[in-house]
Formats: sequence, C-alpha cells, structure tokens
Amino acid sequence: MTRAVAVVPAAGAGERFGGDKILTPIDGTPMLERAVRSLLDGGVDAVVVVLGGEGPDLRRLLPVLADRRVSVAVNPDPSRGMLSSIQTGLAGLTGDPILVLPADMPYVRSSTVAALLQSYDERAAIISPRCDGKRGHPVVIPGRHRDEILRMPPSATLHDVIRAHAGERVDLEVTDRGILRDVDIMADLRSKP
Repeated sequence: MTRAVAVVPAAGAGERFGGDKILTPIDGTPMLERAVRSLLDGGVDAVVVVLGGEGPDLRRLLPVLADRRVSVAVNPDPSRGMLSSIQTGLAGLTGDPILVLPADMPYVRSSTVAALLQSYDERAAIISPRCDGKRGHPVVIPGRHRDEILRMPPSATLHDVIRAHAGERVDLEVTDRGILRDVDIMADLRSKP
C-alpha cells in the first residue's frame, strides 16, 4: 500500500476575489477546509497546506489544520507563482503518489480523490481527472518525480513536468464537475457546477 500525500497551494493573494478567499464559507465550511477535507476523506494520508507569509493565523481559524495528518508550510515569496508553493510543500514531504489540489477548488468530491488513488494503484502514472472533455484537479504525480519538481526553475510550472512525461499521462473519466470549478472571483461561488 502506498502512502498518498498532497500539496494544497493556498498562498495566493486572492486579489481578483476581493477578500480572504480561502476563508470564504461554502455551505458553512471555509473553502480551504473543504479542499483539504476532500483529500483526507478520499484517502490521502498526509496533506501540506502552503500559505503565504502574511494574513491571519489560519491554524486557529480552521479546525482541519489541527488534524494530525495536516501540516502547514509557508511560502516566503508566493509572487513567484504556484510552482513555488508546490515546491515549498514538497520540500518536507515524501510519499507516492503526490496529489496537487489548489485551495480554491473546494468542490472536488472525496469519491473522486478515492477513484484517482485507486487508478494510481493500478497504473502508477501521472493521472488527471477528466470531465466533459476537460482535465482538472487534483492531478496525481508519481513520487519518483518529486526531486524533478523541486529542481524546476522559478519560471517553470507543474505542467512543464507533466509535459516532459506526456507518455505516462493517463486521464480518468469522472462525472465530478468540481474538478473543473475553481473560485477566482466572487461570482464563481454563484455559478452552478
């Protein structure tokens, strides 16, 4: 049995949203909490939430961050982009597979995470969930690519690693439209899944 781990990048400023996006409640649960819960309830063994250096102490505000399976890392310079947050999270994390789920994707079902992990156990490949002909999150990456991700330059993205290994990429068809639904602006909360 593999030890599945996940990185939840949550260090963005949320400027387009116009407020503290990851604390915004959705059906009574803060956005970040929903994203982390979907991973844990789906079978991920350890989650690292990567926050920016400024803002409220979320450990006091979000009960999920007190879960022993969840740790927090701080990206000292999130302006470098999401890859820098992924690298920050991976620096203290080992496991196989590695899932990446941005904090502003709170609609992913835990059953989708479980299906991705099952698919990984069968294939040990880069796996992307796919719905309505579009790829979404969380993406599943074999642990063997961890060091390569950590070595990527600041100008790179996670997609550069995925493209470099396109031959081992597999799509998993799902009915969960939450894999495509990120929250960038307030109106995204009102859109239907």
